[in-house]
Amino acid sequence: MNEESKKYKNTISGVLVVDKPPGMTSHDVVQIVRRGTGIRRIGHIGTLDPRASGVLVLLVGPAVRLSEYLITDRKRYEAQFTFGAVSNTYDADGEVIKTGGTPELDEERVSAEMKKFTGEIVQRPPSYSALKIGGKKAYERARAGEIFEIPERRVTIYAFDLVEFNPPDISVEVDCSSGTYIRSLAHELGAALGCGAYLSELRRTKSGRFSLRQAATLDELKTAFENGDWYQYLIPAIDSLADFTEIQLDLEMERDIRCGKAIQAEAGINVDPAFAKAVSLQGELVAVLQYDAEAALWKPKKVLIS
Repeated sequence: MNEESKKYKNTISGVLVVDKPPGMTSHDVVQIVRRGTGIRRIGHIGTLDPRASGVLVLLVGPAVRLSEYLITDRKRYEAQFTFGAVSNTYDADGEVIKTGGTPELDEERVSAEMKKFTGEIVQRPPSYSALKIGGKKAYERARAGEIFEIPERRVTIYAFDLVEFNPPDISVEVDCSSGTYIRSLAHELGAALGCGAYLSELRRTKSGRFSLRQAATLDELKTAFENGDWYQYLIPAIDSLADFTEIQLDLEMERDIRCGKAIQAEAGINVDPAFAKAVSLQGELVAVLQYDAEAALWKPKKVLIS
């Protein structure tokens, strides 16, 4: 690789939204994109289970430093629940540990029970999850036959809608806070209805402001890697912070920011939230700035390029 190519790769920074296929881990997708782009500095936010498909947000190049500022704490899913059985993993990959019929299971009753799960609820994550209990992943403890209980957590279900009723299966849409386990939602709904249920299909359609409309499939990306035009799918780092105040830097201000120095803010400025994106004369995202109201200064919080 010549020096010009290396320099070009070092300047690539942005967000890549991938439509992950089922049967693949989030890390698998990262590895494919690393190989295809030749860029090592790639990470993901919002892990997606191997069984699930849909929106997986990747950060490319210096944009990996933006993870804490990209709000992805609200997710949207399309899912299928299957009634009449209980799985130890709460999904179709697990062992069925209990079976039962679907007595008096009708659309009206299911819809009425689903409404009880909207709003802020207390949920217990599955024992077969990547959460750590005593420094060890829960699924490792579960596979070893250990008896333990994962603490409950509060999550928010903004919407829980019945899309299709076709017993023993139903199709639903869920709009929820980060940290919600759709597997647990299926399990708990089945328990409430008295017949058991597990998650049989899951697709994430939105993560924060990133949706399937912006996503590229792996096949599309692989073709683009071969053609050398994969960057057409890249959302520029500056655009990923659309809600941030924009501070236009002149050359002197840019030099100061790159050196970790604060710059003067406009008098009487009212900033909410207290972060801004610093943009160079060339339109590049240079840094995330934090406002110091007492000193009326913008202080560099994260510098992306140097």
